[in-house]
Amino acid sequence: MKVLIVYYSMYGHIYKMAQAAAEGAGSVESAEVMLRRVPETLPQEVLEKMGADHAQNEQGEVPICTVEELGEADAVIFGTPTRFGNMCGQMRQFLDATGQLWMEGALVGKPGSVITSSNTQHGGQESTILSFHISLLHQGMVIVGLPYSFQGQMTTDEITGCSPYGASVIAGHDGSRLPSETELAGARFQGEHVAKIAKKLTS
Repeated sequence: MKVLIVYYSMYGHIYKMAQAAAEGAGSVESAEVMLRRVPETLPQEVLEKMGADHAQNEQGEVPICTVEELGEADAVIFGTPTRFGNMCGQMRQFLDATGQLWMEGALVGKPGSVITSSNTQHGGQESTILSFHISLLHQGMVIVGLPYSFQGQMTTDEITGCSPYGASVIAGHDGSRLPSETELAGARFQGEHVAKIAKKLTS
C-alpha cells in the first residue's frame, strides 16, 4: 500500500508538517510512504531575494514528484501553503499536468487529503483546503479530513492551526513561527488516518 505525500514548501513549514504526516502514515502496517515535492517554478535568484534559499536547500534530498508516481499511489496527502486563500502556484501547475491521470481514472476511489499553512491565524487555511478539494473531487478521489477524534484541534489553551478539513500551521507574519507540537500532532494523526483508510480500501 503506497501512501504518497507530495508538497510544496517555500520556507520549510509545510516540509515539517509533511514529515510528520509521513511518520503517522508509516506507523500503519504495510504502508510504504513516499515523500515528494512538486517542481519549483521560481528562479533561484528570486528564491534568494525572498530569503527562501536556505529552506530550499534543506529539502534538496527530497525527490521531485512525477505525475506517474501520483497515479501509482494508493492514497495521497497534499501539502501546500496558502496563497490568498488558495493553493500555491507550484502545486497548481503540478496538478494542471495530471490530465492523463484524469482521462485514465487513475485516482478514482483513492483517499486524498490536504495539509496547509498561512502566516496568520485567519489567513485562509480552511478556504485553501476546501478549494483544493475541488481538484481532488474532479479526479474522483475520496476526501479525507482531520476528524475531531484528534482532540488537539479543540484546544482553547493556545493559538494553533488544524481544523476538521485538515492539519495546518500558523507560520507568523515573518515566517519565524515553526509548527507547534499540536500542529505536528495533527499532521501525524492525519497521516495515520489516511493510511488506515487506504489499507481498508486496498484490502
